[in-house]
Amino acid sequence: MDNRIVIFDTTLRDGEQSPGASLNVQEKVEIAHQLAKLKIDVIEAGFPVSSPQQFEAVQRIANEVNIIVAALARAKELDIKKAAEALQGAPKKRIHTFSSTSDYHIMGKFGDTRYGSTIEEKRQTVIKMSYDAVQYAKTFCDDVEFSAEDAGRTDIGYLADVIEAAIEAGATTVNIPDTTGYTIPAEFADKIAELRKRVKNIDKAIISVHCHNDLGLAVANSLAAIETGARQVECTINGIGERAGNASLEEIVMALKVRKDKLDYYTNINTKEIYNTSKIVSSLTGLVVQPNKAIVGANAFAHESGIHQDGMLKNRETYEIMTPEDVGVMRTRIVLGRHSGRHGLKARLKELGYELGNEELDKIYKLFTDLADKKKEVYEEDLRSLMGDEVYKVNHYYHLDYLQVHLGTHAIPTATIKLRINNQEALQESATGDGPVDAIFNAIDRVLNMKYTIENYQLRSVTSGRQALGEAQLRIRDNGKSFNGRGVSTDIVEASAKAYINAINELKAYTDKQSESEPEPELESETV
Repeated sequence: MDNRIVIFDTTLRDGEQSPGASLNVQEKVEIAHQLAKLKIDVIEAGFPVSSPQQFEAVQRIANEVNIIVAALARAKELDIKKAAEALQGAPKKRIHTFSSTSDYHIMGKFGDTRYGSTIEEKRQTVIKMSYDAVQYAKTFCDDVEFSAEDAGRTDIGYLADVIEAAIEAGATTVNIPDTTGYTIPAEFADKIAELRKRVKNIDKAIISVHCHNDLGLAVANSLAAIETGARQVECTINGIGERAGNASLEEIVMALKVRKDKLDYYTNINTKEIYNTSKIVSSLTGLVVQPNKAIVGANAFAHESGIHQDGMLKNRETYEIMTPEDVGVMRTRIVLGRHSGRHGLKARLKELGYELGNEELDKIYKLFTDLADKKKEVYEEDLRSLMGDEVYKVNHYYHLDYLQVHLGTHAIPTATIKLRINNQEALQESATGDGPVDAIFNAIDRVLNMKYTIENYQLRSVTSGRQALGEAQLRIRDNGKSFNGRGVSTDIVEASAKAYINAINELKAYTDKQSESEPEPELESETV
């Protein structure tokens, strides 16, 4: 077998399903372009039938990114047709369809007697649905992938029958997902080896794996599967995804690169873009990478112990098995402050993976100089937060013009706020609250004559020190839908106001879009 491992990135589909993560269309396109720089083999861009926004994101990525773009579809004609429509402009496209195969899923999702009275009858129904779905997808494109959802807990004999039927129908890739993160490496490796023995037409398709991290074994299971015949790995940047996440792309790629003595396989990934990709995904999803995360965490190449520092000074390989430069972590940096000009800022942003036109640069430079006046030095995370907060907003329908908060030990917190609406009319209101942030939220509600339910609200320090940037993230709910907002400022009250306004802007953009598009189909909750 060829020893090249195909890297299938599902950050924009399974990764976006992470609790708390939400990406608008422009943010998805931005990440897709960065994934192209990383030299991903296949991008799973989304689930087109699930919403007009998902459809638009897949369509734009398919038209703009010149690598294989995949779209997810259940084993249903409507899903497959929508996926094909979204992928129509793609030079290289793949339809990825799936069916549930474990008894847990079959009895849960196909419990109705119309699928059969017994578990065996239901199993045969699933095989037929899978076969028909792949065959229908083949009428739209040659590259079709089939996934057996919850394969990790599926009886090996039945799983072999499903996979054989999918390949017979025309599947060119067959994916074996450990959907619930249940298996352990030796067990998962045995499952792949058994499929290679039992499925008579297995040589006509690439075996893929898609591992979840519920037991912290997603990367280990993926590597074990590679050793027994898998040649595609489905993974995400920073390991984000449903529940505990997916197999981490950067960990798989660097494990194959660093341990070639034991793992004689290779990928086409440009590893020097790993760090930038990690930071961009973290910034736009709002999912913070923990400091001790392998490869891309803040501490991955940091040494504090005196013994470690002494060893590093004498020989880097004493404590580092790869160089920071291998993954795009720079040893040197440009120091940015109030005296820095546009050229210095543009160069630093380019190093971080941001390509800006003159208009965008002027906008971010103004924000940069305002921040530099408050701080002696502007750090990398400050810049990433400014970019995520300002450049990639959905719209600026509601814009914060002015705010003032009055509070004290014996005073009732009072906030006054002025909002500019659609860059025209400005409205001002005041309100009290249980603390300055609550007062700000109440004042915004009074300006808009609305009151939104805040499901989640978080504050964090982007950088360290007394002059650190604060980032506020929150989620509001309206008519059964959730919308995320984020804001950054050296003033956490201002950051909170920006986050609330940005979430309302997301809601406004969604409402406007819905009025122009068809109703969304009702979907049961399913995931590979």
